[in-house]
Amino acid sequence: MKLIIQIPCYNEAETLPETVAELPRAIDGIECLETLIVDDGSEDETIAVARSLGVTHIIEQRRNRGLAHTFQTGIAACLQRGADIIVTTDGDNQYPGRFIPALVQPILDGEADIVVGDRQVGKIAHFSLLKRMMQKLGSWMVRTVSETAVPDAPSGFRAYTRDSALHFNILTQFSYTLETIIQAGKLGLTIASVPIETNDPTRPSRLQRNMWHFIKAQAGTILRLYAFYEPLRTFSYIASPFLLTGLFLWSRFIYFSLIGSGGIGRYGQSVTIGTGLILVGVITLLFGIQADIAGKHRQLTQEVLYRLKKLELGEQGAGIGDRDADF
Repeated sequence: MKLIIQIPCYNEAETLPETVAELPRAIDGIECLETLIVDDGSEDETIAVARSLGVTHIIEQRRNRGLAHTFQTGIAACLQRGADIIVTTDGDNQYPGRFIPALVQPILDGEADIVVGDRQVGKIAHFSLLKRMMQKLGSWMVRTVSETAVPDAPSGFRAYTRDSALHFNILTQFSYTLETIIQAGKLGLTIASVPIETNDPTRPSRLQRNMWHFIKAQAGTILRLYAFYEPLRTFSYIASPFLLTGLFLWSRFIYFSLIGSGGIGRYGQSVTIGTGLILVGVITLLFGIQADIAGKHRQLTQEVLYRLKKLELGEQGAGIGDRDADF
């Protein structure tokens, strides 16, 4: 069993030594343990420091591409290097490496495809009350959209089986954390969580300029992904106010016509406006049906990409966490 610990880095020359020092050197059930750094266009000595620390693999991106792209690059590199399990952590030493054995244990036991480290945000002292509330709200939204039970969705401290990693195709640019959970939920992958602690922050977050930027970006990501994976339901929600209002106006016209309170001359506006609203609602629903059909094609495309990745990597049999998929 081979485990690769993937660390995305952007100007982490100062914090990387401490991060690598905390990583475990051996884990029960793991025969080969390696590390992989994805340098996201760092302008400091991150690569030189990584080499001096004896990092097994170093992937260099010559310009800054963002966390989501860096994650995808790292996952592909780990798969190419034969990883059976992939662990992701941060280069700023936010997540203590001593929790990695506990993180991978549900996978080794065959109980999960993905394991997420639960930071227990309510107990993090350096998080403000507002940030704790927003983190909990965001996780609740992700659980609702993905139909999973992940308590800490934004946590980047995770372990993936090889097969689950093969399924991911990241579409968002801000962060991969929410999208991978939503994809996993829609694919029926099993997600587990283990409680962890966090180290004190070593620097301000580079992913968010401020709290409101983070909220806007995360909320936008969740809404886009919900519309992407549930198009018919999304368009139905949009169409409902138009259809209900239109039907109410038509019902109003019919009611007053039946009781003899006036004809179309008196309530003609209700008919005109109601008809227009119903047409808007119907057209919106038709867009939803079309989007739902396109979503079925997306599912087929995603399955084809999964199989192509396996072919590229020369895989024919099933490995840890593999499951049969209907095509």
